[in-house]
Amino acid sequence: MQPEIEHRLALTRRELFQQTGLGLGSIALASMLQDDAAADSSRSTDPLATKPTHFRPRAKNVIFLHMVGAPSQLDLFDYKPTLQKNDGKLVPDDLWKGLRLAFIRKQPKLLGTQFKFHKHAGGGVELSDQLPHLAEVADELTVIKSLHTEHFNHAPAQLFFQTGFGRFGRPTFGSWVNYGLGSENKSLPGFVVLITGAIAGAGNSLWGNGFLPSLYQGIEFRSTGDPVLFLSNPDGITPQDRRRIVDRINVLNAEQLAHAGDPEIATRIAQYEMAYRMQTAVPELMNTSDEPKHIHEMYGTKPGSASFANNCLLARRLVERGVRFVQLFDSGWDHHGGVFNNIKKKTATVDQPAAALIKDLKQRGLLDETLVVWGAEFGRTPMLQGSETKNAGRDHHKDAFCAWIGGVKGGFTYGKTDDLGFHAVEDRMHVNDFHATLLHLLGLDHEQLTYKFQGRNFRLSDVGGQVAHQIIA
Repeated sequence: MQPEIEHRLALTRRELFQQTGLGLGSIALASMLQDDAAADSSRSTDPLATKPTHFRPRAKNVIFLHMVGAPSQLDLFDYKPTLQKNDGKLVPDDLWKGLRLAFIRKQPKLLGTQFKFHKHAGGGVELSDQLPHLAEVADELTVIKSLHTEHFNHAPAQLFFQTGFGRFGRPTFGSWVNYGLGSENKSLPGFVVLITGAIAGAGNSLWGNGFLPSLYQGIEFRSTGDPVLFLSNPDGITPQDRRRIVDRINVLNAEQLAHAGDPEIATRIAQYEMAYRMQTAVPELMNTSDEPKHIHEMYGTKPGSASFANNCLLARRLVERGVRFVQLFDSGWDHHGGVFNNIKKKTATVDQPAAALIKDLKQRGLLDETLVVWGAEFGRTPMLQGSETKNAGRDHHKDAFCAWIGGVKGGFTYGKTDDLGFHAVEDRMHVNDFHATLLHLLGLDHEQLTYKFQGRNFRLSDVGGQVAHQIIA
């Protein structure tokens, strides 16, 4: 080994900073490796440091609950008396002509809901009786009834809902927020992913960074075993050994960064340091046994359990610790058959913890700075798929579906569908509009939050997107 390299490897982080002057590598190390670096220096050089917004934000954190498979909005949020009156009749010819669906091929019959609906929040929000807990927090919700998308197959629609584009390769909403706002916690990732059940069809691209530096991708936390893969030290490696290894590897990384200027090298340095700090922060975060009994009862979970309820509780603990974006995926909502029985089963596991999350954030003063978003890749058809028996189901539907946002304009419904719940007809909201509005609530102008890739500036809202100011007012 060359003496010069041996000397560099022997340096401590502080000595390295003192001896390498103000080159690019030393600046990166000063901001990313030294905990006691000056705050102003950190903000200017650390890619994960908090960043200024374009205007005053309504919130600074996001908890995004994605119901994988797409719940039936007609059985949960969008009651249609006309559909009920025409239940069992053939879909009108003018509606069926030229219609393309995922599975239905022959002209089907209309399918009303079997559930009762009730108005809440002074009549501003109407919910199915399958959501009794959510009804208790209806005055904290904005329900959007006029969402529409461009895809009716799961994987492309999931990508579109999370990235604004129906094919692989684009950054997800969480990555854009992580990139645009930075993180308030240096010991945890700025973007964390929690999964209940099977992984969605589009896979880990639903929390990928796309063409953004990989520093901004989502990090999956697991419910069993090591919370983060490969976070624990191998057998025979002590924390002191790990610290020494990280220091010396990052000396070499800094040398390479100074010569190449590749942002992925800065990412590598930051991720080594983050992983080291996470060894202490993550186990403490995931241990919910220190939560009071009444909190567990409110969410409907038990300490150490693996469930959507536990993930909702973890989501609160994450934003409480300054994690910018928490993504929850809950699978099992693809109801082509047995839609009514399956809706009952799923709401029994999701309704209470989702409502508890709203209540818990509010009682801690966190709802004022956190957006809780509930939605899916598309909706379900107002017509029958399958037989008229207990196996009745609903097909995929891209032209009208629902979502809700907690932490903004409470007790409010935005948009409207036609009498059969087939088309969004009032205050229509494209997925690009949805993203633009959410970014606006975070103080980010969707047209200014861009990243140059392959010769042009890209953004989450692609080439569209209109902010729904009625939700923000």
